[in-house]
Amino acid sequence: MVRGDGMARPVLIAPSILSADFARLGEEVRAIDAAGGDWIHVDVMDGHFVPNITMGPNVVKAIRPHTAKPLDVHLMIAPADPYLAAFAEAGADWITVHVELGPDVAKSLKTIRDLGKKAGVTLKPGTPPSSLSRYLDLVDLVLVMSVEPGFGGQKFLPSAIAKIAAIKAMVRDRDIVIEVDGGITAGNANAVVRAGASVLVAGSSVFRGGAAKYASNIAAIRDAAEF
Repeated sequence: MVRGDGMARPVLIAPSILSADFARLGEEVRAIDAAGGDWIHVDVMDGHFVPNITMGPNVVKAIRPHTAKPLDVHLMIAPADPYLAAFAEAGADWITVHVELGPDVAKSLKTIRDLGKKAGVTLKPGTPPSSLSRYLDLVDLVLVMSVEPGFGGQKFLPSAIAKIAAIKAMVRDRDIVIEVDGGITAGNANAVVRAGASVLVAGSSVFRGGAAKYASNIAAIRDAAEF
């Protein structure tokens, strides 16, 4: 992968703790850190914006001492603004909000940056890439959802490949990370990276088989992604 400055950008793997054992969450975070996970991806759902409820700032705060790796927090909540400071204070490094939230998305992104965090914007599979154009100068990351947000374990939507490529073309020379989340496996990682992604979120494909398999699962995705 190549950044806007012409330098190579390594492919990063961000295991999603949505697929972790919540009864041993601190232990699980330490395990995926030791196994080679580059970021820790945290899916926050409110049961309103998406049809599931997961975790809040207190969980981010609880796992923060268990890893020095970046905490990548994806907010699938509406509204998001009232909670941005809480997630920042809890230890999030990257905070991503949905473009579907409406006209206040620019305000949300500015707030995230004002809090000293990296700002991301994401879009659901049915939302066109053009919806991102007005925010590209306000973000550090674009997250492409390759499944409908709300539940883990879904299959990758092949239509995401063209969408990633379109967003890569829109980003041009900006130093913006393109992240992809949903159904990522060793089988599709290469196509996703070739289309323009540099951060791959993986849940069930990382956590499958228990802690003894985490390192080999992560390595398989990383090896497949390289070209």
